[in-house]
Amino acid sequence: MSTNSAAPSPAWGPVPSGERWGSGRWSLDLRSDELADIRCDGLVVLRGVRAVARDADWQTAAPRVMHVERSPSSFVIELEIADRGIDLAGALRVEADGDQLSVTFEGEARSDSPTNRTGLVVLHPPHLAGTDLTVGRTDGTELAMTFPAAISPHQPARDIAALSWADHGTTFRVDLRGDVFEMEDQRNWSDASFKTYNRSLDEPFPYTLAAGETVRQQVVLTATGSTGPLAPAQVPATVQAAAAGATGPAEHAEPTTTASVTKSTGAPDAGTAASPTVLTLVPCGPFPTIAVGASTAPEPGPQRTGELRDVLHVELDLADPAWSAALERARREADGLSVMLVSPTPPEPAVLRTVLDTLADVDLHRIGIVDASSHVSEPALVEALRAVTPPGIPVVGGSRSHYTELNREWDRLPHADLDGLTFPITPLFHTLETEQLVESVAMQRVIVEDATSRAPGVPVHIGPVTLRPRFNNVATRPVAAPARTGLSAGYGAHRTAADDARQACPELATWTIASAAALAVPGVASLTCFEQWGPRGVRTADGADLPVRAAIDALSALEGGQLLTAASPDGLVWAIGARRSTRLPHHAQVQDQDRNQDQDQDQDQDQDQDQDQDQDQDQDQDQGCGTPGHHDEVLLANLSGYQRRVELRTTGADTSRHDLGAFEWVRSGTP
Repeated sequence: MSTNSAAPSPAWGPVPSGERWGSGRWSLDLRSDELADIRCDGLVVLRGVRAVARDADWQTAAPRVMHVERSPSSFVIELEIADRGIDLAGALRVEADGDQLSVTFEGEARSDSPTNRTGLVVLHPPHLAGTDLTVGRTDGTELAMTFPAAISPHQPARDIAALSWADHGTTFRVDLRGDVFEMEDQRNWSDASFKTYNRSLDEPFPYTLAAGETVRQQVVLTATGSTGPLAPAQVPATVQAAAAGATGPAEHAEPTTTASVTKSTGAPDAGTAASPTVLTLVPCGPFPTIAVGASTAPEPGPQRTGELRDVLHVELDLADPAWSAALERARREADGLSVMLVSPTPPEPAVLRTVLDTLADVDLHRIGIVDASSHVSEPALVEALRAVTPPGIPVVGGSRSHYTELNREWDRLPHADLDGLTFPITPLFHTLETEQLVESVAMQRVIVEDATSRAPGVPVHIGPVTLRPRFNNVATRPVAAPARTGLSAGYGAHRTAADDARQACPELATWTIASAAALAVPGVASLTCFEQWGPRGVRTADGADLPVRAAIDALSALEGGQLLTAASPDGLVWAIGARRSTRLPHHAQVQDQDRNQDQDQDQDQDQDQDQDQDQDQDQDQDQGCGTPGHHDEVLLANLSGYQRRVELRTTGADTSRHDLGAFEWVRSGTP
């Protein structure tokens, strides 16, 4: 099914966006206030540099670009931040000078501004995972370490004044000035980066930038020398090519002596575009169950919803008086449910018994419980839920916020008492650009491989997959509890999350198929995406199907088969499919019978014909035409902002070719 058009949906926007600036050895993409995909000699060495301001609940205060002034070797972005209680005016200055690129941020608070962090962040690309890193500390000493290979639950480096590493055969150094910096592994949130940020988390927050107070910080990136060819990092293939830029291929550019500004397209040259991207499908266990979340939107909803899904996932905050109404609505709209309870620790046993009594006549696929504050499955909660759950119903646990919390609290989870693990995927946590959505898909594969490898044999349930977080798990200020008992104002994510206009974009269907392909690895038992209807749904509140509904239906049609997946090395083209057994057609069976009869009539050549027949049958089976054979149905998704030619191969002799437009998805079948 095509989602390609002459221009991207306005809410989706072009990918990559912005404009390319270059001077000497250095170039970057200017995307509003972000300095993205910083290149040295045409190859990405930093995913980005940005000046950010976080409010008291860690929400990002939106900047406004007031003016951009360019010169042959530099440019200045004048910024204004007047959002979420932060009132700041400043400038971001970029200067290229030979082997050095500097970024300086200076901002002044125009009024008292409470903040958890204001200043520069530096993003290293994920393909550096497992490679050497030297940390220069504020006391002048150095620490030799590596960028984390496995996703690091906590800060891999603190007290940072400088970082040195090698990439693309060149050594680089970043000097960080104006504050003490730390690093975190943003793959926890499906971000494609290691982030080095200002102000240690050991310092108290929030703090106040007083009116007139100035923040001045600087990042100086230096290409310090050549190391010769480097072996690729031992990371998944879908991440290795991120060195070429998250949303486009590498551009090997000769150094220039004057500045240049062009539109960022990410498109390859004509020769590269003509070369097909080869995807080889790999069988890897049963296809996961596909589900959607119960709607959290206000009533009234669509008059007919029951035909959409057989199973809904519903999350119930037991502190919300409307939880019973939400459960009743979910029961009406699906034949079966999976349930996640949000409860204080310790729980109220009577409330848990009431929930299970209400579910007594429901086809309950699984039930889980997490703490309302820590957002993970505390041992006392799991024990209490097990005590009231009928035998045979799986009790699962994990996180309701991000993989981050599950990763950080892994050792505290009562794994022996859990029948499965669960966590959501919410890629738009740190930033809202569409590039972030695209880059997150390859990181989703890294996350699920990390989770399934740590819990072999344990079913993993992913979801809900949503564009934005369903609530702010790091807020420092409490959200007032509602008093109503009905659903006229909605519940759950409708109260605590922001809508996103990209939910209605055709491109989201392609993204959903790519995300499912990334998340579907051996050990993943189910994928739950979005909601049944409403602002976060696959349908509108009046029952009209959104484009993403077709993607969910296409994925659901693959259930029951053997999972097939593949991905391009750059993580931008994905395939997910199912293999099913087939029977040899009747006319072929008749031909076999006739051949056997001819064989019986010629006794002198009996043994030779038996051998020839066995060889013929072996060849037929190798080509997928034997008894039984197989049929593959595959969904292909192109997350590139340009057309891709894809050659799809199976483990047999089947090959097919497809031309996919930007953000297009198609079905492919093999006989």
